[in-house]
Amino acid sequence: MKVIPNAAVVFDVDGPLLNLGPAEEQAFFTPFKTLFGIEGLSNNWDSYRIRNDRDIIHEILEDYLGDRFEPHHYHTLLDEYDRELTAGFAEGRLQVTPIPGALELLQTLSASGSLTLGMATANIRRAAEIRLRQASMWDYVRDHPGAADEGGHKHEVLARVITTMGLPSKRVVYIGDNLNDLEAGQINGVHFIGFHVNEARRQRLLDHGAGHVSGNHDETLWLINRILGLET
Repeated sequence: MKVIPNAAVVFDVDGPLLNLGPAEEQAFFTPFKTLFGIEGLSNNWDSYRIRNDRDIIHEILEDYLGDRFEPHHYHTLLDEYDRELTAGFAEGRLQVTPIPGALELLQTLSASGSLTLGMATANIRRAAEIRLRQASMWDYVRDHPGAADEGGHKHEVLARVITTMGLPSKRVVYIGDNLNDLEAGQINGVHFIGFHVNEARRQRLLDHGAGHVSGNHDETLWLINRILGLET
């Protein structure tokens, strides 16, 4: 008899699952230079109006192209970004860096049978998929792939994922590493685990109201089991 999941765990991608390295970060900006000659862009994600790849791309293109900006510019840039990531990994210019224990955590949660898994990321969905496939993680979150493609703040991305899962918010755990992730969890009424390998970053989340933080994924698993009342 098939077990119907009665709870869910949703992951932010960068931080809890993957480390965004300098080369991968640069890959996001390369298409702006290749297609439009736009250089010197800020990698301070909080400096943009909405911390989400779709809206960041729109903001940059609108600022630089002005009245000339049209929807096809956005889609052309996405295609170029896809090519840059795909070629970068194929050629060895890019390498994904999994967070230690992240794959094992996904495997353990998936095997429980009582959980459904998903992601809520500020990445473009296709970019997240390419990178997660490199780490053998994509298949675990693919059924509920909340991403930036529809725009909006992180709490809106997470809300869309929760809707597709059809579960009450109190049966959902969201794992993220930034204050906007904490805010997303609070607005949606889910359980939040602030994950970061850096103690200062964990303390920052605690100082802003996070009820749970973790610095390694053994601890993350223990917290998930405790919060959701799962058997260990």
